[in-house]
Amino acid sequence: MSETEQPVFSIEKIFVKDLSLEVPNAPQIFLDRDPPQVEVGLQSEAGGLGDGVFEVVLTVTVTARLGEKTVFLVEAAQAGIFQVRNVPEEELEPVLAIACPNILFPYARETVSDIINRAGFQPILLAPVNFEALYRQRLEQQAQQQPGEIPIQ
Repeated sequence: MSETEQPVFSIEKIFVKDLSLEVPNAPQIFLDRDPPQVEVGLQSEAGGLGDGVFEVVLTVTVTARLGEKTVFLVEAAQAGIFQVRNVPEEELEPVLAIACPNILFPYARETVSDIINRAGFQPILLAPVNFEALYRQRLEQQAQQQPGEIPIQ
Protein backbone atom coordinates (compact mmCIF):
# COMPACT_ATOMS: atom_id res chain seq x y z
CA MET A 1 0.00 0.00 0.00
CA SER A 2 1.19 3.47 -0.69
CA GLU A 3 1.29 5.99 2.12
CA THR A 4 -1.92 7.67 0.92
CA GLU A 5 -3.79 4.36 1.25
CA GLN A 6 -2.71 3.58 4.81
CA PRO A 7 -5.55 3.69 7.34
CA VAL A 8 -5.58 6.91 9.35
CA PHE A 9 -7.17 7.37 12.76
CA SER A 10 -6.53 10.47 14.80
CA ILE A 11 -8.19 12.50 17.52
CA GLU A 12 -8.64 16.07 16.35
CA LYS A 13 -10.49 17.46 19.39
CA ILE A 14 -12.23 16.27 22.56
CA PHE A 15 -14.73 18.60 24.23
CA VAL A 16 -17.83 18.83 26.40
CA LYS A 17 -20.67 19.58 23.97
CA ASP A 18 -23.44 19.85 26.53
CA LEU A 19 -23.65 19.59 30.32
CA SER A 20 -26.65 19.94 32.57
CA LEU A 21 -27.29 19.44 36.27
CA GLU A 22 -30.58 19.57 38.09
CA VAL A 23 -31.05 19.36 41.87
CA PRO A 24 -34.82 19.92 42.00
CA ASN A 25 -35.28 19.24 45.72
CA ALA A 26 -32.42 21.35 47.08
CA PRO A 27 -31.75 22.37 49.76
CA GLN A 28 -34.03 19.94 51.64
CA ILE A 29 -32.53 16.91 49.87
CA PHE A 30 -29.19 17.56 51.60
CA LEU A 31 -30.81 16.83 54.98
CA ASP A 32 -31.63 13.24 53.94
CA ARG A 33 -28.78 10.85 54.76
CA ASP A 34 -30.10 7.76 52.97
CA PRO A 35 -28.10 6.67 49.93
CA PRO A 36 -29.94 7.31 46.66
CA GLN A 37 -30.69 4.77 43.94
CA VAL A 38 -28.57 5.65 40.92
CA GLU A 39 -29.43 4.90 37.29
CA VAL A 40 -26.95 5.40 34.45
CA GLY A 41 -27.83 5.63 30.76
CA LEU A 42 -25.48 5.79 27.78
CA GLN A 43 -26.05 6.84 24.20
CA SER A 44 -23.56 7.24 21.38
CA GLU A 45 -24.07 9.02 18.07
CA ALA A 46 -21.73 9.59 15.13
CA GLY A 47 -22.00 11.90 12.15
CA GLY A 48 -19.81 12.99 9.31
CA LEU A 49 -18.37 16.50 9.23
CA GLY A 50 -16.57 16.26 5.92
CA ASP A 51 -14.11 14.12 4.05
CA GLY A 52 -12.99 11.49 6.58
CA VAL A 53 -13.80 13.67 9.61
CA PHE A 54 -16.47 12.56 12.10
CA GLU A 55 -18.04 13.86 15.28
CA VAL A 56 -18.88 11.24 17.90
CA VAL A 57 -20.99 12.24 20.90
CA LEU A 58 -21.24 10.04 23.98
CA THR A 59 -24.10 11.12 26.22
CA VAL A 60 -24.13 9.93 29.83
CA THR A 61 -27.25 10.44 31.92
CA VAL A 62 -27.10 9.84 35.68
CA THR A 63 -30.26 10.02 37.76
CA ALA A 64 -30.25 9.64 41.55
CA ARG A 65 -33.52 9.11 43.41
CA LEU A 66 -34.69 8.68 46.98
CA GLY A 67 -38.07 7.05 46.68
CA GLU A 68 -40.12 9.33 44.43
CA LYS A 69 -37.80 12.34 44.90
CA THR A 70 -35.10 13.14 42.39
CA VAL A 71 -31.86 13.88 44.23
CA PHE A 72 -30.04 14.99 41.09
CA LEU A 73 -30.02 14.54 37.35
CA VAL A 74 -26.85 14.98 35.30
CA GLU A 75 -26.55 14.77 31.55
CA ALA A 76 -23.13 15.13 29.96
CA ALA A 77 -22.52 15.01 26.22
CA GLN A 78 -18.81 14.35 25.72
CA ALA A 79 -17.82 14.80 22.10
CA GLY A 80 -14.84 14.22 19.90
CA ILE A 81 -13.81 15.05 16.38
CA PHE A 82 -11.98 12.15 14.79
CA GLN A 83 -10.21 11.75 11.48
CA VAL A 84 -10.85 8.30 10.01
CA ARG A 85 -9.53 7.75 6.50
CA ASN A 86 -8.79 4.81 4.24
CA VAL A 87 -10.78 2.42 6.43
CA PRO A 88 -12.93 -0.16 4.62
CA GLU A 89 -16.64 0.75 4.72
CA GLU A 90 -17.54 -2.36 6.75
CA GLU A 91 -15.00 -1.37 9.45
CA LEU A 92 -16.02 2.29 9.72
CA GLU A 93 -19.14 1.75 11.85
CA PRO A 94 -17.30 -0.35 14.49
CA VAL A 95 -14.58 2.31 14.71
CA LEU A 96 -17.18 5.03 15.31
CA ALA A 97 -19.36 2.89 17.62
CA ILE A 98 -16.63 1.16 19.66
CA ALA A 99 -13.21 2.82 19.42
CA CYS A 100 -14.37 6.44 19.62
CA PRO A 101 -16.73 5.97 22.61
CA ASN A 102 -13.92 4.05 24.37
CA ILE A 103 -11.74 7.13 23.99
CA LEU A 104 -14.49 9.53 25.12
CA PHE A 105 -15.73 7.54 28.13
CA PRO A 106 -12.94 8.43 30.61
CA TYR A 107 -13.51 12.13 29.87
CA ALA A 108 -17.27 11.75 30.33
CA ARG A 109 -16.75 9.81 33.58
CA GLU A 110 -14.55 12.61 34.95
CA THR A 111 -17.01 15.32 33.86
CA VAL A 112 -19.95 13.53 35.52
CA SER A 113 -18.05 12.84 38.73
CA ASP A 114 -16.81 16.42 38.94
CA ILE A 115 -20.21 18.06 38.37
CA ILE A 116 -21.88 15.78 40.95
CA ASN A 117 -19.17 16.65 43.47
CA ARG A 118 -19.54 20.40 42.72
CA ALA A 119 -23.29 20.05 43.34
CA GLY A 120 -22.51 19.00 46.92
CA PHE A 121 -22.87 15.22 46.58
CA GLN A 122 -20.41 12.38 46.85
CA PRO A 123 -18.87 11.82 43.40
CA ILE A 124 -20.13 8.84 41.46
CA LEU A 125 -17.49 6.84 39.65
CA LEU A 126 -18.99 5.18 36.63
CA ALA A 127 -17.97 1.56 36.03
CA PRO A 128 -16.08 0.73 32.83
CA VAL A 129 -18.27 0.05 29.79
CA ASN A 130 -17.77 -2.61 27.13
CA PHE A 131 -18.75 -0.67 24.00
CA GLU A 132 -18.01 -3.68 21.79
CA ALA A 133 -20.62 -5.74 23.68
CA LEU A 134 -23.13 -2.86 23.41
CA TYR A 135 -22.45 -2.62 19.67
CA ARG A 136 -22.94 -6.36 19.14
CA GLN A 137 -26.13 -6.27 21.23
CA ARG A 138 -27.47 -3.46 19.03
CA LEU A 139 -26.64 -5.45 15.88
CA GLU A 140 -28.48 -8.48 17.26
CA GLN A 141 -31.54 -6.36 18.08
CA GLN A 142 -31.50 -4.90 14.56
CA ALA A 143 -31.20 -8.41 13.07
CA GLN A 144 -34.24 -9.57 15.06
CA GLN A 145 -36.24 -6.61 13.81
CA GLN A 146 -35.17 -7.29 10.21
CA PRO A 147 -35.40 -11.08 9.69
CA GLY A 148 -33.41 -12.46 6.80
CA GLU A 149 -30.41 -10.21 7.28
CA ILE A 150 -27.27 -11.65 8.83
CA PRO A 151 -25.60 -9.46 11.47
CA ILE A 152 -21.93 -8.62 11.02
CA GLN A 153 -19.81 -10.64 13.46
